[in-house]
Amino acid sequence: MALQGPEEVGEQVEEPEDLDDQDASSISPAEEITLPPGTGGDEEPQEAFLLPWDRFSSWLHCICVVGFDLELGQAVEVIYPHHSKLSEKEKTSICYLSFPDSNSGCLGDTQFCFRFRQGSNRKSSLGCFLENTDRDAPPCLKREQGHYYGYVYFRQVRDKSLKRGYFQKSLVLISKLPYVTFFHSLLKIMAPEYFEKQEPCLEAACNDIDRWPTPHPGRVLTLPIMGVVIKVRIPTSYDKPGTSQLVQSAQGDSLVSIILPTIHEVDLFRCFYPVFFHIQMLWELVLLGEALVVMAPSPAESSETVLALVSCVSPLRYCSDFRPYFTIHDSEFKEYTTRTQAPPSVILGVTNPFFAKTLQHWPHIIRIGDMKQAGEVAKQMKVKKLKNLKTLDSKPGVYTAYKPYLNKDEEIIKQLQKGVQQKRPSAAQNAILRRYFLELTQSFIIPLERYVASLMPLQKSISPWKSPPQLRPFVQPDFMKTLEKAGPQLTSRLKGDWIGLYRHFLKSPNFDGWFRSRKREMTQKLEALHLEALCEEDLQQRIQKHTEVEVVDLVLKLKDKLSQAEREQLPIRPGTLSKLRAHIEAVILALPEDLQGILHKPPTS
Repeated sequence: MALQGPEEVGEQVEEPEDLDDQDASSISPAEEITLPPGTGGDEEPQEAFLLPWDRFSSWLHCICVVGFDLELGQAVEVIYPHHSKLSEKEKTSICYLSFPDSNSGCLGDTQFCFRFRQGSNRKSSLGCFLENTDRDAPPCLKREQGHYYGYVYFRQVRDKSLKRGYFQKSLVLISKLPYVTFFHSLLKIMAPEYFEKQEPCLEAACNDIDRWPTPHPGRVLTLPIMGVVIKVRIPTSYDKPGTSQLVQSAQGDSLVSIILPTIHEVDLFRCFYPVFFHIQMLWELVLLGEALVVMAPSPAESSETVLALVSCVSPLRYCSDFRPYFTIHDSEFKEYTTRTQAPPSVILGVTNPFFAKTLQHWPHIIRIGDMKQAGEVAKQMKVKKLKNLKTLDSKPGVYTAYKPYLNKDEEIIKQLQKGVQQKRPSAAQNAILRRYFLELTQSFIIPLERYVASLMPLQKSISPWKSPPQLRPFVQPDFMKTLEKAGPQLTSRLKGDWIGLYRHFLKSPNFDGWFRSRKREMTQKLEALHLEALCEEDLQQRIQKHTEVEVVDLVLKLKDKLSQAEREQLPIRPGTLSKLRAHIEAVILALPEDLQGILHKPPTS
């Protein structure tokens, strides 16, 4: 939207400086995005306006109890809070995904997670508030748009009083938040109590959750639940990648029972241990959005491995579909198992042996054996040569015809093997592997960040009386030329066909999702800089050259831009909007009273 004026600024958008002179981590040549205020520990003022169950809804959509009926099979027995809505299709998905679908038996207690499509365009009354919360979250922790997560605590024990001979029931937390570690920890507190004391205990837990502060990134949150106190910190997009999220225990924390060092990270080393000779190739497959299936003995192992794969490209957000646990009853089963077209870009975690036949045409298959404590099976570990097998045997390994673009990094393998021999703690092994993946992903993404930053117009090209300048387009050949001087070789020791890897990546859903996100951020930054430029203008002097009709038109356009800035939470310097609002009000007061009345009327919805 151009704010027209009599004079036109004819300044051209300048070409960016040489890429070599730019900082690899810069956001844009115009101005770096600054950390917004409000990341302390105090509750935000708007939380005072939340209604009953709003706080609960900011964490969970609902809690379900799924039991096994001899005649009906799995059935949702309880949904809490009772006003929570689930479509019949969503209930069916939850029923089948909440029970193990394998021959492993799963006696005792089992925890795992699944992910399923949201059945309808259900909008939350918290929409605007949650968008504000989401803004500061890192890409991998943003709230899901079209999917729900289900966090399951399944109990199966022998019970001779039941016809089937077994008690089988699952307590399931349904949420839009990918806080895997947090919700599994929460279930460890809630589920045993629920199985002992039944629904009143569930009601008490929900009331506790409804008194929690909302999940705001950057704040240290103290969350009481059923007599236990959990302390967590939700990471922000401004945290330095790879830094520990551990909340240090202070003297005043004597009432805190559990301090979680992370809310979402799975143990990468434990998950990849059965196939850790191939970790670098798996990283490439995930980065490129290739169709992958993980065949595991139990839902716990399948879901952990899928989540480990998705997180190995962090801080890049994995933008394709992924199902930590997938069954033959899933509504997408036919879509994913058809042989008439290439498998979609998705990572599936399965346990039913039936999938060995129905998915054998998939290009990349990972078979996971029983996960034991990393270190126990070191001597049994063998390097499995990769083959394109027509039929799958039962041995763990990676089955694929994929030829990696990058040469194998023997150093990380030796480092992890040495850790096993020396009985290095699992947490230390996990930290080494997580840092390795982080550095590999950063080496890959920094050249893209540098090039995209160069597409940003310079700040001096922004005129308050013209529409903000457009970002220059992403031109693949131009980007490829930058790799010669400013490629991943600056930060990574790995050799290989990096150019081929980038070419393949630029066609993937992960690039599309990443570039859309960066383009949106930079466009919002341009809008913010445009507003800041308007704020510095003398509107009173400018309107003297215009007719009343032109002034009214200008005021309406400025008010529209203010509304847009507030709605989109633009990264604007503190005080800019209030200053511009005061300028607009001064212009309105200079107009005749009848026009003032029109301009002061609230817009009709």
